[in-house]
Amino acid sequence: MKQIEKNILFENDDMIVMNKPAGLLSIPDRFDEHLPSLSGMLEQRSGKIWIVHRLDKDTSGVIVFAKNEAAHRFLSGQFLNRKTEKIYLGLVAGRIWEKEGTIDTPVMEDPKKKGKMITGKKGKEAITQYEVLESFNLFTYLKIKIFTGRTHQIRVHLQSIGHSIAMDGVYGSGKPFYLSFIKKKYRTGKFQEEERPLMSRMALHAFSLSFEDKNGQRRSFEAPLPKDFQAVLNQLRKHKSLLS
Repeated sequence: MKQIEKNILFENDDMIVMNKPAGLLSIPDRFDEHLPSLSGMLEQRSGKIWIVHRLDKDTSGVIVFAKNEAAHRFLSGQFLNRKTEKIYLGLVAGRIWEKEGTIDTPVMEDPKKKGKMITGKKGKEAITQYEVLESFNLFTYLKIKIFTGRTHQIRVHLQSIGHSIAMDGVYGSGKPFYLSFIKKKYRTGKFQEEERPLMSRMALHAFSLSFEDKNGQRRSFEAPLPKDFQAVLNQLRKHKSLLS
């Protein structure tokens, strides 16, 4: 429960805003209720909570839960009526040459594979904007803003333009990030039999979320990059001059 407390970004009588760790479900799994989830942990801590939105298991960052029915109705309306601003940070495969872009392509469930999404004319409207923050030889670091909240929207959209989220096992290669990818003549340590990955989960982080509360006050919350994500960026920057 100490882990929960240190990840609280804000709490009042109506809501609790969390910095969700990567690898933890937002809500209970439909097929395996025994798997730990952030909402389940919060209910153990402070009683019933209401789900407003969710993040994928391997996505870290800002998520908000309602603490009563009225707050749930209000916050859900903020998301439904697109009054929220959601900004993500992501590392994608390959180099994106244009400085910014918008992907406006409908998203739908893949009829051939349950739980996977694809772009398609029969899908629901989905809009994603991206801005290049830094370019590397094999990767691009992006600021991503979404105007709709479709399942796997960012992952599907970036895959559709040929730049899947790094280490995404569903829409990309899923390969962990090793320092040997970017460091020439890499050698393991004296007491290390094999190289350990710097990061082995999807490189997507919900950096900020803003919305109006019931009193009309605009609230904005940010979650710092997790250590594994930051470590990868540090190494990419360190070796950038050697690879350019």
